[in-house]
Amino acid sequence: MSFIRMTCIRRFTFVLAALCLAAGSSAQTPAKDPSTRLREVLPADVAARVLARIADARARQLPAEALENRALKFAAKGVDPKNIERSINEQADRMDVARAALANGRASRPAGDEIEAGAEAMRKGVDGAAVSLLAKSAPSGRSLAVPLFVIGSLTDHGLTANDALQRVLTRLKARASDSDLESMPADLPAQANGGQGKPSTSTGRDFGQSHKPASAGRPAGAGPPAGVPGNAGKKSNPGQGHRPPPKN
Repeated sequence: MSFIRMTCIRRFTFVLAALCLAAGSSAQTPAKDPSTRLREVLPADVAARVLARIADARARQLPAEALENRALKFAAKGVDPKNIERSINEQADRMDVARAALANGRASRPAGDEIEAGAEAMRKGVDGAAVSLLAKSAPSGRSLAVPLFVIGSLTDHGLTANDALQRVLTRLKARASDSDLESMPADLPAQANGGQGKPSTSTGRDFGQSHKPASAGRPAGAGPPAGVPGNAGKKSNPGQGHRPPPKN
C-alpha cells in the first residue's frame, strides 16, 4: 500500500472518529433541568414554594416529574403564578390520596403513572372509594393507568363518575386491551347521560356553524326577519308580482 493511500485512510479514520465523538457528546448533553426552567418562568417566591412542594413529593415517592410538567405547561399558557402554585399543591394532595386508594384496593405497589392517572380521575370527580374498587376488581397484574385516564375522559363526555367506573370495570372483566378502553369515549352516543355529553365527533368547524345566529351572513335590508312572510301572508304569484291584473 502506498504512503499516500495510507495517509488518506488515516485522515479519514481520524475525521470519522472526531465526528462520532462530537455526535456522542451532543447526545449526552442533558436538557435544561426542570427546576431551572421553573425558576426562569415563575416569580422567585412562587418558584421556591412550587419547587419545595415538588421536592417533597419526590421524597415521598410520588410522580414529581408530572408535577414539574404541569407547572411548566401552565406557565407556558400564561396562567397566573399563584394559580399554578395552587394547582400543584392540589394535585400533589390528590396524588397522595390516589396512592393510598390504589394500595388499599390491591397488594402491589402503585406505579407512578397509576398514581398520576388516579389523581387526574379524582380531579374530575372520582372519589377514593371508586379508585379502590377499580384496583380491587381489575384483573391481577393489570396496569390501572389507562383505565383511570379513560374514566376521567368519560366524565368529560358527560357520564357520572360512577357510570364511567362501571363501564370501564365491565370492559376490564371482559379482558379489554388498553386500546379498546381508549376507544370508549369516542363510542359514546352523541347525547350521553341525558344530553350532558358533547358528541365526540364534533369538530371546531361544526361547533362554530351550529352556534351561528339565524341572521348570520344575511345582508342588511334583505327583507323581514326569519319567521315573518315576505308577502305579509298573501299567496305568492310567481312571475307576476308587478304585472297589471288581466283584462276581462
